[in-house]
Amino acid sequence: MIVSVMPLPDGTMTRAHASEARERLATSPFLLVDVELSEEGSPTGQPLAHLLGLGAADLAWLGREGESARAEYLGDSAAFVVPAVEAGQVVHVHAVVTERYLVTVHRGTAARLIQSLTARFPHERPPDAVAMLFLLLDEALETYRGSAVQALLDVEDLEDEMFRQRQPEQVYRLARLRRTAALLHHTLLPYHRVTEETVTRRMMSGSVPEERQRLVREYQRTAGLVLTDIESLQEAARRAFSSYSSLVSADQNGVINRLAIVSTIFLPLTFLTGFFGMNFTYLTDETEGEAVFWLLAVGLQVAFLAIALYTLHRTGLWRRLRDEDGGLDGE
Repeated sequence: MIVSVMPLPDGTMTRAHASEARERLATSPFLLVDVELSEEGSPTGQPLAHLLGLGAADLAWLGREGESARAEYLGDSAAFVVPAVEAGQVVHVHAVVTERYLVTVHRGTAARLIQSLTARFPHERPPDAVAMLFLLLDEALETYRGSAVQALLDVEDLEDEMFRQRQPEQVYRLARLRRTAALLHHTLLPYHRVTEETVTRRMMSGSVPEERQRLVREYQRTAGLVLTDIESLQEAARRAFSSYSSLVSADQNGVINRLAIVSTIFLPLTFLTGFFGMNFTYLTDETEGEAVFWLLAVGLQVAFLAIALYTLHRTGLWRRLRDEDGGLDGE
């Protein structure tokens, strides 16, 4: 377990022991505490809330693995389970906020999120821990926005590649991007709903200061925009799959048209060879002689072939296939 402490408004993030963090949480007027848990959890086996001196029975879940989306008020504090995207994976940051401090807990690394959060402090200068919390919520949403925008650009680039030259592995890349869109939507939407419900109910109580109402409105606007970006990614992925299917269908249609041309040419010839191969008395007795053989066996086939090529020329089918091949080669 790695505990980092940052006193505010002016301070730097430093490592501390859990007991030291506990003392400072009890005395410091304005503090950020970040706890990085190993995959094994607390080394002492005690609840993390107890180790930090938070002690509330409602915080027994703090730091526990597999917690679902959470946003709730606990008297003079509030608790959240905030999803964020870190190195292509969704991590969940547990947060407890009071008027004096903000405690964040996560399993494994969430370095980019915490670094982005602390980097905003000198510029934003949050006046209290609640403002810090909304900075954390905003940074978590930004990780989703960045992932959604990057995936959307990847989908568009992949769609352009498909139109230039279609390759089998492109459908697998599309499937991964579509899975990314589903993961972002599936993990953000439940959190957004519970948070929206909680903060809306809190604002309706009439006891929320105007400055915090402004923070809530900004958060709601940002969350709506991020969800729109994710939905745009989902729509782009569906469109790319549809484009891929259309290209496959066009290729299949081209193959069918070529088979039709081959059938137009060779089916009459197959009929002639089958007909004159029949063992009828007339055919064996009356069509003897080398001249008759060349006339019927070769002359009729040449005539049918000429008729078939003339038909293809008049209908323009051959030219259309040639133009389609030229267009695909040009792209």
